Amino acid sequence: MCYKSGFANFFPRGVYLDSDSRNREDADCVARCLGGDHEAFEPLVSRYERVVFRVAFRLTGQYEDARDATQNAFVKAFEQLHRYDRKRKFFSWIYRIAVNECLNLRRSRRPQEALTERFDGADTQAGPFEAFAQAEARSRIDRAMTNLSFEYREVIALRHFADLSYEEMAEAIGVPEKTVKSRLFSARQKLAGLLGMAGDRNDGE
Repeated sequence: MCYKSGFANFFPRGVYLDSDSRNREDADCVARCLGGDHEAFEPLVSRYERVVFRVAFRLTGQYEDARDATQNAFVKAFEQLHRYDRKRKFFSWIYRIAVNECLNLRRSRRPQEALTERFDGADTQAGPFEAFAQAEARSRIDRAMTNLSFEYREVIALRHFADLSYEEMAEAIGVPEKTVKSRLFSARQKLAGLLGMAGDRNDGE
């Protein structure tokens, strides 16, 4: 539990993604789209565009790259929808497409290029001093994240910015759940060190 008290304030609220009803709704949208109702793809874009962008931003470190990766991912998903395995969660599938787009874009950038745009704004309900502190904390994270490997960025982004469970992360990344836990622990240790915080913390779910 002490992990959250020392770390969680640096992260904004995650984006809740998963529920049985949502999975059924996703599957219905896919089926309708494949049946010729192309407008049925719009709810999928509306539902996941923001969280895909949020994660892509953390992976690429660039606003424009994240925007391009997100747009390209949904275009490719629409074009390749017939390849989607409906036994999987739609987010896991679109996420893998987005990751490939992020990797392609990162190859054309300098590996440690600094962040040039802000995405997460400060809490609009907070006072001016609180808003400044939140913005400064998030700026510190942005700078520190550029020094993490892609694998470490990935698990930090999925856990803290998409709010996925370990099981969901394992499905999205395509590795065993125990690998996710180990990688996330190492990523947190590294990020905590970059932020000048104690790294020997537990998840505290």
